[in-house]
Amino acid sequence: MSEKWKAADIPSLAGKRVIITGANSGIGYHAALKLARKGAQVVLACRDHQRGEDALARLHADSPGTHVELAILDLASLSSVRDFAKKELAQHRPLHILINNAGVMAPPRRLQTADGFELQFGTNVLGHFALTALLISALEHAAAESDQKSRIVTIASIAHKRGRLNFDDLQSTKIYSPMKAYQQSKLANLILAFELDRRLRAANSRVMSVAAHPGVANTNLFQVGDHSPFEKAVRNLFGHAIGIFLNSDSEGALPTLYAATAPGAEHGGYYGPQGFQEMRGDEVDRAIVAPQARDASTATRLWQICEDLTGTKFPSSPGSAPH
Repeated sequence: MSEKWKAADIPSLAGKRVIITGANSGIGYHAALKLARKGAQVVLACRDHQRGEDALARLHADSPGTHVELAILDLASLSSVRDFAKKELAQHRPLHILINNAGVMAPPRRLQTADGFELQFGTNVLGHFALTALLISALEHAAAESDQKSRIVTIASIAHKRGRLNFDDLQSTKIYSPMKAYQQSKLANLILAFELDRRLRAANSRVMSVAAHPGVANTNLFQVGDHSPFEKAVRNLFGHAIGIFLNSDSEGALPTLYAATAPGAEHGGYYGPQGFQEMRGDEVDRAIVAPQARDASTATRLWQICEDLTGTKFPSSPGSAPH
């Protein structure tokens, strides 16, 4: 980009409706705040009702008069995902932007979702895969009505570069490494975002699939979870260091906002900060993609597994309902 893109450059979003998962804190909250300030109707899709209410109150205090609402969504439960999507579709309201932001990062012991999947793979990957499949028809309809492309934004991570898909043990039942499982989930997110782009373009869809990563930001991913007092102290200290030396939540939200709104964002694009090792900075541009994220045969295999595990298939043609 010739000039540094800023949140102020977000075009008017009056009449646009946005769903952001995990929007009660961190990058998701700051993305919701800035989108709402530009006139969007924003749905905070949050797992915890009280935290969601607190975020809603904070957002209304920050920006009175904005159109923001709370909806409960637990991505670690496919039943919750289906219930959320059913309620959303029953309202017959347009959906212009879906931001798959929520994530679980490196719990020290292996935990499971309500459906028995390893928590990171089940939440970060399968929950969002099912949610996107179930809401794709609403995105198609919104694009048709507005004559502008709707967008699906997948939040990946620089951690994907060290990720490998272990198809023999995707659920980490044999060996569980907190960070390897996280890296695998973020690699899977990026692979699926690119595969979704290929499928949408092949179907001449009006929906774009775009990905972004925040660099390394001081989010609550570093500070919450089932950790010993020592681990919590270290993570809290690390978080403070990040707050000083690396990205703030607000800066970390810029790639998300660019992917979701910038006219220059492209089909299948992947965007992130341009500072040292893509870890920080308030300048957004194309991010580095690890070779393993581009492998088409891996993507086809992973896509089929996600369909099988979630019991959800994307529609075969634009505008039709998912199976």
